[in-house]
Amino acid sequence: MQKAIVVHYFNEKKNNLAELNQLLQDGWKVVSQNPMSCSESGGTVYSLAILEKN
Repeated sequence: MQKAIVVHYFNEKKNNLAELNQLLQDGWKVVSQNPMSCSESGGTVYSLAILEKN
């Protein structure tokens, strides 16, 4: 089974890294990752992660 998650990071308080970390602890593995934006202007960084779990 696969799952897609858009990881976002603005700063230490505004991000969803805890959600990604929980999925990894639950046995999901990252099979691909692609950046969706850059932070040159100091904004939020987005990345599409595809996770897989058997």
